[in-house]
Amino acid sequence: MEGGNSPNLQLQQLPLATAAVSVQPHADSFSYKENLIGALLAIFGHLVISIALNLQKYSHIRLAGSKDPRAYFKTKTWWCGLFLLVLGELGVFSSYAFAPLSLIVPLSAVSVIASAIIGIIFIKEKWKPKDFLRRYVLSFVGCGLAIVGTYLLITFGPNSHEKMTGENITRHLVSWPFLLYMLVEIIIFCLLLYFYKEKNANYIVVILLLVALLGSMTVVTVKAVAGMIVVSIQGNLQLDYPIFYIMLVCMIATAVFQATFLAQASQLYDSSQIASIGYILSTTVAITAGATFYLDFTGEDVLHICMFALGCLIAFLGVFLITRNRKKSVPFEPYISMDAMPGMQNMHDKGIAVQPDLKASFSYGALENNDNMPEIYTPATLPIVQEQHGSKGVSAPPYRVLEHSKKE
Repeated sequence: MEGGNSPNLQLQQLPLATAAVSVQPHADSFSYKENLIGALLAIFGHLVISIALNLQKYSHIRLAGSKDPRAYFKTKTWWCGLFLLVLGELGVFSSYAFAPLSLIVPLSAVSVIASAIIGIIFIKEKWKPKDFLRRYVLSFVGCGLAIVGTYLLITFGPNSHEKMTGENITRHLVSWPFLLYMLVEIIIFCLLLYFYKEKNANYIVVILLLVALLGSMTVVTVKAVAGMIVVSIQGNLQLDYPIFYIMLVCMIATAVFQATFLAQASQLYDSSQIASIGYILSTTVAITAGATFYLDFTGEDVLHICMFALGCLIAFLGVFLITRNRKKSVPFEPYISMDAMPGMQNMHDKGIAVQPDLKASFSYGALENNDNMPEIYTPATLPIVQEQHGSKGVSAPPYRVLEHSKKE
């Protein structure tokens, strides 16, 4: 009986084993599909955000160069840019609910690529082919590298998926790896804030590291909030968990402080430096936070992790080359500043150099030099009357009087 039942027992177990094997590929294909949906949403969002910001910038420039008395918020172009900006932010926000955090964060390089392409297409100046290639060769190379890096990120990105329920988020929040990471991050943040506020360490790396540390908490909370909203829409209500509102408050608070530090950095440094260094630091810290909180790279093999890291490095290099090629804005002063007086120390040179006297040049303050001006516009010279000293024993004055002619 036992010998006769054992073959039947084996035959009954075969379909179960086959069904178990067939479920895993379906789950893998579904997870890759979610990765693709999240990546496409993030790319779409960053692309629309870049177009929106350029539209709003175009609206400001057009109003500044015309005699239109309207405010910028009364123009259709600015409102169109604002609508696209909100649409792009919604796309990026929803992308965190589908794909792992470590995959979505580096895709912000798409906005840098789009801004570079839009700037080249809508440029107003005329260039010869050689000058155009010399001027924008780094931008083309940077765009190519950033696109290659983005492809590697999508192809070899982490494939860990977990439903963002209140229980799962609470379990990750009290796990010892994240608590240890939070302790280290709080210590580093307090040290950087002390040197920035008390020691006046206004270095760009210090400010952008503060932004990156706050940004890592922002993206962690954004993924939790977006994931719980999507799970609630699917029918499993998660909005009654206190952890949802805790994450929502942390998301808003860190985003506000992050914007504050970014505004302070923009007052001290060029936007191209902020874009490149900020992207590198924020992406690195955010990937570390995602790998610690959501365990994005759990179960990934070494090849996928190495190729993902290579994609990040290539994207970093591409963004650096794109932003390095941008023109630095030179502020225009339509007035004569006191430190531009002849013979006075120039505060822009930190008191080391002394501005030379003006010689034979009708260039002063914001006025441009023009040696071919008509005679009636040349600066008038005052007649010099030298005093006659009666006694020969009186010494000469300790200075010389120079007579300037029109030729000079």
